[in-house]
Amino acid sequence: MKNDENLLGQLIQAFKILPGIGEKSAQRMAFFLLEKNREGGTQLAKLISASVEKIRNCSNCRNLTEEQICEICADERRDQKTICVVESPSDVIAIEKSGSFKGKYFVLMGRLSPIDGVTPQDLGIPKLIQSLNASEVKEIIIATSPTIEGDATSFYIKDQLGENNILISRIAYGVPMGGELEYVDNTTLGRAIQGRREIN
Repeated sequence: MKNDENLLGQLIQAFKILPGIGEKSAQRMAFFLLEKNREGGTQLAKLISASVEKIRNCSNCRNLTEEQICEICADERRDQKTICVVESPSDVIAIEKSGSFKGKYFVLMGRLSPIDGVTPQDLGIPKLIQSLNASEVKEIIIATSPTIEGDATSFYIKDQLGENNILISRIAYGVPMGGELEYVDNTTLGRAIQGRREIN
């Protein structure tokens, strides 16, 4: 029987679905749980199972939540007239930690990439445009990563809004070019939000 067909082999292969985890890292994780922390492994398995079953996308902003509407969308104290468009839920967490933004979010769950087959429909952009046209939003801050794909996504959203009276701004490039928002320190990210600029 091949090693990857037995239970241990399957466990190692399962860990490899995580980003940045290769064969050796997957082996280390599997052996650690089996040799030193079976109780932790059991808890991890329960949490993964419950999360996959219960966590979904918010019906308003597409962020991850256990409820129909996420906590941020349900919070009436937040600025209803400003929406920050981000690529992923981890970007929401990063911006929230910076303490620089008190509005609402829209999570794209990616960025435009024709090469990878990622379309505006995959990112929920038609839903975003429709909700903006039917709301009292005054400003949309596009906080996609400063990459070619992130820039293309921001320009596409601006083009789709057309002659709408909404102010469209892009976060300032205090964020390193080619970087990912979730890895940027809170101070830099806060300054980027405060120094946002309109897309021309």
